[in-house]
Amino acid sequence: MKSRNYSWTLFILILLPVCLTLTSLHTLWAGQTLVKITNGDTGRRISCNVLEEGEILILTWTNSLFRLLVTETYKAKDGILEQTSVIFADPSGREPPLVKPEDVDDLYHTGGPFKAEGLTRPFRRIAFRVGEVGNPVLKIQEREIVFAKEVGFGGTIVLECRLHPKNENACRPNAINTSGVTQ
Repeated sequence: MKSRNYSWTLFILILLPVCLTLTSLHTLWAGQTLVKITNGDTGRRISCNVLEEGEILILTWTNSLFRLLVTETYKAKDGILEQTSVIFADPSGREPPLVKPEDVDDLYHTGGPFKAEGLTRPFRRIAFRVGEVGNPVLKIQEREIVFAKEVGFGGTIVLECRLHPKNENACRPNAINTSGVTQ
């Protein structure tokens, strides 16, 4: 009986510091997502933002095959961006039909207006190639980033996100981005 109590006491004494350490480390990250946007060809930083949990980003562009205005909505969540909705607008101005989230991947390629809500598509990294027609614009916090102005036709925009420790100043000038290029 004595050895059983000793084992539990030892277990708790070992587990308690581990739990406290992990809990305090988690509170450093809680609720913030770091989003870095760079020129994919040169590594030049275009934008660096720290988003609070639930903060929204909006990407608008024109689909080059079907000439439909597309609006994608993303939400910051635990160090990722989660796509929550997408709308391929009806050119007549009517409300596009609501579709199931599992149909979205196919509908991106087959065309026609549609609206999908309730998506939970997580992204840590997205690479955008700027085309002749699309004119993609990303609205993040108070800024609108016009991709074609930043990198030109054929250029690449890379969006990367991760958890942001509250004591880190990752958006400072001359920080090193993930590609290793000084900004």
